[in-house]
Amino acid sequence: MKTKELREFLDDVLKIGEVEDLSLNGLQVENSGEVKRVGLSVDASLKAFKEARKRGMDMVLVHHGLFWGKPEPIRGSLYERIRELILGDIALYAAHLPLDMHPEYGNNAQAMKLLGIRESGDFGNYHGTVIGRDGLLEEPMSRDGFARFLEEKLGGKVLVWPFGKEEIRRIAYVSGDALSLLPEAVEKGYDAFVTGEPRHSYYWYAYESGINVFFGGHYVTERLGVLAVGQLIKEKFGLEVEFLELPTGH
Repeated sequence: MKTKELREFLDDVLKIGEVEDLSLNGLQVENSGEVKRVGLSVDASLKAFKEARKRGMDMVLVHHGLFWGKPEPIRGSLYERIRELILGDIALYAAHLPLDMHPEYGNNAQAMKLLGIRESGDFGNYHGTVIGRDGLLEEPMSRDGFARFLEEKLGGKVLVWPFGKEEIRRIAYVSGDALSLLPEAVEKGYDAFVTGEPRHSYYWYAYESGINVFFGGHYVTERLGVLAVGQLIKEKFGLEVEFLELPTGH
């Protein structure tokens, strides 16, 4: 199919133009105009692009793209990444906050579905945009039991700050690097806040506030959105879609 057609479809589904973000969301790099094989990756890394080129992919869909905030000179690592895309005739499409917050295909909505959490509303006011979810476990779990449950479902090691109730039911969830939203979780009285990665500066705040925090990994918690959109592309257009598994350990 035409790259332009796929770009327009993704822009519409993910509401790219409606979300303020530091990321330059949408089609960041064009190819010569056709897409048959799509690669999925959490990060726009040189390794991902080399793998995509080796596998004959025409587009890579990522969560973390190449361009953030102000323009950067195209040199060093950025040059090498763009060069690899152009040499491979590979388009690059990025969706950051639109993919975190999407009510169906987003990282957070997909996590709630995967974990079987009954959603009760939105959570996580990030610079005026609500990006997360909240909900209830079907049955309360012990803190340790919930950590094991997260590891089983998400597929990665979970770090726990065990500072709240021993029994957990009411949960706030935001993928990736979202610990800045911890004060909101404390204010709203959740039993636990689940996110991707820790920050030293919030440790004592969590301890003193008496809340459990679970970290599933930035990479692991942000695989779900690109996988969901990839499945949508495959079903709707019959394109070949493949996930490029390149974990960072964080």
